[in-house]
Amino acid sequence: MKKIMMALLAATTLLFGAVHAEEPANASTAANPGGIGGVASLRGLSEIETTRPADEFKRFPRDHTLDSSYVYQPPLVPHTIRNYEVSLNANKCLSCHSWKNAKEMGATKISVTHYVNRQEQVLSDVSPRRYFCLQCHVPQADAKPLVDSTFQSVDSLR
Repeated sequence: MKKIMMALLAATTLLFGAVHAEEPANASTAANPGGIGGVASLRGLSEIETTRPADEFKRFPRDHTLDSSYVYQPPLVPHTIRNYEVSLNANKCLSCHSWKNAKEMGATKISVTHYVNRQEQVLSDVSPRRYFCLQCHVPQADAKPLVDSTFQSVDSLR
């Protein structure tokens, strides 16, 4: 009996909704009932069906280095990493920054901490937990911040 009552209630609701459906307010809504939607992000409002122009490429100044803001902050990358592959099969960063290649390439060697695993054992190669460089290290670019930051380094709080 309970199932029959629920079925009747559902059918009545559907029928009531179909009878009282309102006509579209304007022709554009009738032609595209779902609308084209839109996404509001930090970069502004974008309509889903509209292709907006690409942002300008950011500049990556080679000689410009930023000071660390906090203790143990991973160093920022002072060059572009466009088209760098960092995957299970390859790590472009290590072609310059590994201990074997750093001197020849004139690059900074990766830290010895990158050769230590979770059990504090020193490995002969980069630890798997430190292999994906871009999890911590990001390129520094001359780019306008998307949001204002009120971060203050410890030194500025003195």
